[in-house]
Amino acid sequence: MSSRTFYPLISGDKAKAADALAEDANLCRPETIDPKKAKGKILVCVRGISGRTDKGKQALLAGAVGMILVNDRKSGNEVIADPHLLPATHINFTDGNTLFAYINFTRNPTAYITPVETKFGLKSAPVMAAFSSRGPSLIEPSILKPDITAPGVSVLAAFTELVGPTEDESDKRRTPFCLQSGTSMSCPHVSGIVGLLKSLHPDWSPAAIRSAIMTTARIRDDTGNPMLDSSNKRATPFAYGSGHVRPNRAMDPGLVYDITVNDYFNFLCARGYNQSLLRLFSDKPYACPKSYGVMDLNYPSISVSQLNGSMTVSRTVKNVGSARSTYKARVRSPAGVTVSVKPSTLKFEKIGEEKKFEVKFELNKSNAKSEDYVFGELLWSDGNHYVRSPIVVKYK
Repeated sequence: MSSRTFYPLISGDKAKAADALAEDANLCRPETIDPKKAKGKILVCVRGISGRTDKGKQALLAGAVGMILVNDRKSGNEVIADPHLLPATHINFTDGNTLFAYINFTRNPTAYITPVETKFGLKSAPVMAAFSSRGPSLIEPSILKPDITAPGVSVLAAFTELVGPTEDESDKRRTPFCLQSGTSMSCPHVSGIVGLLKSLHPDWSPAAIRSAIMTTARIRDDTGNPMLDSSNKRATPFAYGSGHVRPNRAMDPGLVYDITVNDYFNFLCARGYNQSLLRLFSDKPYACPKSYGVMDLNYPSISVSQLNGSMTVSRTVKNVGSARSTYKARVRSPAGVTVSVKPSTLKFEKIGEEKKFEVKFELNKSNAKSEDYVFGELLWSDGNHYVRSPIVVKYK
């Protein structure tokens, strides 16, 4: 394709094969595009069902000179840099509607695709990716998932040269680096942070490291506004968990929510595990406590999945900041719920000291209008450290 040279523009449904459904052709699924209709044109494909680069492959096989990948409603405003097999560009849902209007109401629509250009300083970021997994947890709603979010879209990463950047057999290109997207990119970011924290604090447990990462995360973007989802709406803890990682803050979290092996056993007891099942995780019998709730697991977040009346959960924090420090609690209660913390002030005299507190939830039926989840937060601060825990509540 020559730069600035206009080519005929056609949407997948208008280029569909005779025996193909229009909705499948719009998605540019295999064997749905008629080469006689697409040859020499720029083909417009809608995102979804099949892989993004596979849509480009189908366009190439049909003889198209280029492809415009258009987001579906679910993908919203997320745009990803992909290594396509032919000249291609990716546009968001809103721009896609404008493009389809142009195609449908123009006798001979045309377009061209410009060469790749790197742009810097774009706002806003971070934004939650459409492909990112969402809560609540179907297995254990008393634990908020996800825990955290990290960079995972269009990340320049080392790449194997055993396959081409699209990983398609027909792709003979080889490159030591490639732009990659997915949780497979977020994972190494967090893993690297964990490694650095372990080097800095070799005595910290895995739970303490997780707590440090979670309680210091941010929920606002680089413009100072609440983080958005790919739909351009405000994201929730079910999208980002505790927020977006901040490695430097995680080095000095002030307080951590630590968890011992026995805490995990108590959690399994509360989930109904008997001695036979517990022996699968332990080399000796474990005596379950007489009373223990699944929501009492010392997690850095709080999730109440069935609030009817009132409920109290307990947490314990360990001082890893200043030797002598006083932390005060500040709560942003979820809509329709009154949240109180007791005690609301924690005084520490030394490093490693632990303090227990309780969080009480009371349903305010006069203000409880939603049957869905509502969100809030608990913040402990000594004026220097800010230890934030997301709160998620669902009315019963």
